[in-house]
Amino acid sequence: MVFITSRFPFPIEKGDKLRAYYQLRDLSAFWEIHLIALSDVEVTEAHKEAIEPFCASIQVLRISKWMGFLRVFFGLFGQRPFQTSYFKKWQHKRTVSKRLAEIQPDHIFAQLIRTTEYVKDYHDCHKTLDYMDILSAGVQRRIELAPRMLRPIYESEWRRLLKYEHLIFDYFENHAIISVQDREQLMHPQKQKVHVLPNGVDEHFLNYENPGLCKDYDLCFVGNLSYAPNIEAVKFIVTELLPEFERRGVQFSVLVSGANPSAEVLRFSDLITITGWVDDIRESYARSKVFVAPMFIGTGLQNKLLEALALGLPCVTTPLAHKPLNCDEEIVAKAENSEEFATIILSLLADYDNLKKREMRKLFVQKNFDWKTINTTLNDVMTG
Repeated sequence: MVFITSRFPFPIEKGDKLRAYYQLRDLSAFWEIHLIALSDVEVTEAHKEAIEPFCASIQVLRISKWMGFLRVFFGLFGQRPFQTSYFKKWQHKRTVSKRLAEIQPDHIFAQLIRTTEYVKDYHDCHKTLDYMDILSAGVQRRIELAPRMLRPIYESEWRRLLKYEHLIFDYFENHAIISVQDREQLMHPQKQKVHVLPNGVDEHFLNYENPGLCKDYDLCFVGNLSYAPNIEAVKFIVTELLPEFERRGVQFSVLVSGANPSAEVLRFSDLITITGWVDDIRESYARSKVFVAPMFIGTGLQNKLLEALALGLPCVTTPLAHKPLNCDEEIVAKAENSEEFATIILSLLADYDNLKKREMRKLFVQKNFDWKTINTTLNDVMTG
């Protein structure tokens, strides 16, 4: 199999990298995998060593960021989504074509529509496209939050993505996506043929024990802190949720962890604790009593909620992030505004150490979001 990604799948600090990592790990039991990874950041030998056990070969194709943005600029005059223009480099296209001719794969797996231009015209084997999320839906939700001068660009990208997500469908025999919610937003008459394969949680979350850590924070949020939906979540916590608690006469401590904190996030560092990258993110969850995920934009299944549940934490999120979980509010509570979030958080804090509910949350994840089970199903889709 040739497996192509738009980011190198290690270190795991973003959702697409996490999904690719575990797909590679589990599919390597069934396939000889040749990884082709685009990357606009340096990939170290240590990063490659983490992936080598799963791959027969690894090829990294570097993308210059400024050249990528130059391709996006010229893409303004075409119809292809800016995201595919950023990642498509003609020299790399020739390299991929050469590798396909050498390997003569039995299958091609493309992660995200960002990679599809490299393999869509190869017809000597079946191909699988993992949409992951419907990117057009995520961009549409960001239009209103974008600065006014940038909104026409977001609107253009939204329309381009809608067309491209529909167009590219017919180039691939198999299709996967993270949630039913995302599948329903795909504008294609055969979207029901897309297989819903969620993300999973690794066993080291379910089995985590660290009695040396104390619950020294009331609330916790984690995620890639340069990603717009996560930035908006942190802003909501600081500018709306904490003031709501103050109006009720209570003060709470908040821990925020994750890679690459943006300037917008760091400006809140005098009001909340921002750790940035943490070697073991489980420690951030373990130090907190309640996990809060106010996700108002973005798409797909939130890995952060799965990880928090796997550690037994009480969680509250928005209806947008709650729906892909397909669970009742006894597992994950939902709220739509700061008043609802505050009321629910207060009730969860009063019962955060309930062992019966803790085990119920862990069991929910164990039964529904096991990586090996999910990826065995993915292999069945590709070979069926």
